[in-house]
Amino acid sequence: MDKRKGFTLIELLVVIAIIALLMALLMPVLRTAREQGKRAVCLSNLKQLTIAWIMYADDNEGKICTAWVGRPDSWVRMAGRNASEGDQIRAMKSGVLSPYVKNLGLYKCPTGIRGESVTYSIVGSMWGSSTPVSGGHPEDLCIKNKEQILRPGGRLVFVDEGKWPGSPWGVWHDKPMWWDIPTVRHSDGTNWSFADGHSVYHKWTDRRTMDLAEGRPPYRHVNPDYASVSHPGNVDLEWVQRGIWGTLDYLPRHR
Repeated sequence: MDKRKGFTLIELLVVIAIIALLMALLMPVLRTAREQGKRAVCLSNLKQLTIAWIMYADDNEGKICTAWVGRPDSWVRMAGRNASEGDQIRAMKSGVLSPYVKNLGLYKCPTGIRGESVTYSIVGSMWGSSTPVSGGHPEDLCIKNKEQILRPGGRLVFVDEGKWPGSPWGVWHDKPMWWDIPTVRHSDGTNWSFADGHSVYHKWTDRRTMDLAEGRPPYRHVNPDYASVSHPGNVDLEWVQRGIWGTLDYLPRHR
């Protein structure tokens, strides 16, 4: 007598359960792989932008472009945070790095905010001021010529800020205090580039850094533009300060 072969309901449910289990195991791996891919693209963008930054200085007797967005000699010129996409494209093309950066996609991290074409910023020490100011970019410490950089491999230039760079990104130089809020762009850290052209991913290690970056208590009401939050003994902050200013102008205290 002929018997038809097929799955029983129990066998079908077992197969579905196995597939669901495999998907549950694979999804985190796939998300991690996708994030690592975006991080790699971002690092490449920063590297190429920094090479353009170096080439501009080399073609202008060492003079670097200003970190302030919108000024005549700035790396990219923008009309404002609410500018249209067309205005953003024109602004990128009118920046002094434009002749060295033909691909406009290099100005934005793959995980950047939708509608914003530039998500990177130059740090405050790299000609972040043209008038005396306090806090994140004091005039007398700002570098204006590439020849002033004694250790290019240890001095930061670009940071993946993840939002419209209306001003240079900075921290205080003479006290354990953030000026701008630290950014969390890839996992628990963000990408940076250095004056010698290399780029790195730096992961935050102090819980306070992450709480401030993500606006968790007690930092929910901190001004997003000028945080000025004190973090004594924060090794993340000290790493950034040394990268931006080359040294610490205060005695660090560790818990």
